[in-house]
Amino acid sequence: MSRIAADAAAVKPVLGTSGPASGRPEPAPAATPPAAPADPCFIKVAFPLPLEESYWYKVDPGTPDTAGRRVEVPLGRRTQKGFVVGQAKSCPIDPKLLKPVGRVIDDEPLYSKDTVELGQWVASMYFCSLGEALGAMLPTGRRESREPSSEIEEFSIGEKALELNFEQAAALDAILASRAGTHYLFGPTGTGKTEVFLQAAEKTMAEKRSVIYLVPEIALTGQVVRQARKRFGGACAVIHSRLTPSRKLTEWRRILKGEARMVIGARSAVFAPLPDLGLIVIDEEHEGSYKSGSNPRYHARQVAMRRASISNARLVLGSATPSLEAWQACETGSMARETLVRRPGGGSFPAVEIIDMRSEADTISKPLAQALEATKAEGRQSILFLNRRGFSHFFACNTCGAELICKNCSVALTYHKEQNQLVCHYCGYRTSPPTACPECSSLDVGWRGFGTERVEEELKTRWPEWKIGRLDADSVSRKGVLESTLEQFGKGEIDLLVGTQMVAKGLNFPGVKTVGLIMADAGLNLPDFRAAERVFSLIVQVSGRAGRRDADGTVYLQTYRPDHPVIQAAAARDIEGFYARELAFREEQGFPPYSRLARFVLRSRSRERCVMAARELAARGRAAGTAGAEILGPSECALGMIAGTHRWQVLVRASGLPTIRRAAASAIDGWKLPPQVRLELDIDPVQFL
Repeated sequence: MSRIAADAAAVKPVLGTSGPASGRPEPAPAATPPAAPADPCFIKVAFPLPLEESYWYKVDPGTPDTAGRRVEVPLGRRTQKGFVVGQAKSCPIDPKLLKPVGRVIDDEPLYSKDTVELGQWVASMYFCSLGEALGAMLPTGRRESREPSSEIEEFSIGEKALELNFEQAAALDAILASRAGTHYLFGPTGTGKTEVFLQAAEKTMAEKRSVIYLVPEIALTGQVVRQARKRFGGACAVIHSRLTPSRKLTEWRRILKGEARMVIGARSAVFAPLPDLGLIVIDEEHEGSYKSGSNPRYHARQVAMRRASISNARLVLGSATPSLEAWQACETGSMARETLVRRPGGGSFPAVEIIDMRSEADTISKPLAQALEATKAEGRQSILFLNRRGFSHFFACNTCGAELICKNCSVALTYHKEQNQLVCHYCGYRTSPPTACPECSSLDVGWRGFGTERVEEELKTRWPEWKIGRLDADSVSRKGVLESTLEQFGKGEIDLLVGTQMVAKGLNFPGVKTVGLIMADAGLNLPDFRAAERVFSLIVQVSGRAGRRDADGTVYLQTYRPDHPVIQAAAARDIEGFYARELAFREEQGFPPYSRLARFVLRSRSRERCVMAARELAARGRAAGTAGAEILGPSECALGMIAGTHRWQVLVRASGLPTIRRAAASAIDGWKLPPQVRLELDIDPVQFL
């Protein structure tokens, strides 16, 4: 991508990531850590903390080699785990002032010089410390797991690749035409993108090169892993957040030992320490889950660009609903696009019916209910999607209109009937539901809105003989529920599956005939310029679960805004029309991909301190006068309070990344945050709540 690919170039640090040792300054460090001497006496350690420095320590005689290992060392008055990022026989600090290493955690190296260099790039790109970058990249387990994992279940390998149709074969040939380069594989749901990805991986591994295959959702990892295992056996490793630290360390060690040449996983798998990297696949490239929500706030797409550039590897992105950044790059010719239009497995794209809920009385409309009953009678399956978990959306008094708001956040509490609890989905606060209004003491109280739990209950009441499953963050909190539910649905043991985004994309179940979106317009009113793009993508992706084998799939979009342009475009699968209109809007308003953004979020338990700090930061940014940069705000965040802290934001907008980074650095350079105020900086933010 034009503006994304440029980020893969080396980013020179704006804020230092190395500095004093034991509280004393050292000379400016080299761009890369020093090579390990034959008998090192000193090591430099980076910590997974927001410190702009690395620290020197002395190594006692007889200490095992620490290169590429984690260590425990004294830091202030406590013992802290850190990463060895350099070794030397001498150091610029008086050895008498240095503290000794406490313990070497790893028996064998966990990372290499290349990993440290990538960490330095992440630190520079996303304004974090080198230690924070390495902390996000490396596993945290102290010892490897001895327990077998279903993630690496043995399969009888040797399953042959599927025969490609003409479109798939042409796309694969284009991807493999050179040893490096960036391609976008675009095609509606069910057109066989996964098979092209897997065959590209197979060809790359035949070249004695390794592969990283990224998926956005943990729910999707299992299907990809099973397909890859049947072809490549133990050559596949799996990395994602649901693995225990010890299991993740086990997989990491398998990669380091060369036992795995293909790594499949979610966002963090982009850091897998594969040698001879030849291919990176980013499936469902448009998904926001590729962006980290905590420091370092990296985007896996950006990191993949960097790794592909360094390794001279192929990078293949794919989706049925590309991000607007990717679509624009393809339209301008800065990235090659390969297009699929036919479903090789048979079937056809489903018919779409828009249901005007203003004339419906129940949660499930009459047309959708009739379709579900007909699908069940045929022995087929259905999926219902609702992007809201819980039993109800909020509690309200019918007398005075009062709502129950989280005491820590500016959001309504959601009622979870199974737990009989009111829960905040942002800070986790819980409380028992009241029997009377806490404001006026009225007994006329009730629940408004609905979530997946309530929909499931209504379905079971309406069709008690049906086998109904639910997939959301609550139901899969118990170990094994996600995998077992998907397995049962795949075997046809569940008639109707209701869920949130876990059922929205990537899943391939040929038996599904009917798909219903309970509230297709949910999300259109969010205060985010990407709201329309997200809703459009979600509708198209969910719709793609139907008709993957047979030609009679049908999708029902329940909405209170049937004439909205996004609803109409999604129902018609008018990808090009929607993207053209949305890009024109973005260009007119100066939003990405026609600009770059940086977002400062200031947090404090004191509203006054938070507001004053935001105003001061905005003033500093304007005073810096970075050419080509615009300071927007300050303003209160859409969610003005989370977990008891007030939140205000300042945005920086510019045409390119270098300008954004200069403007952001100028605003905070030398600035001492006011007491009790914390600052978050997000380069290229994807969420604005």
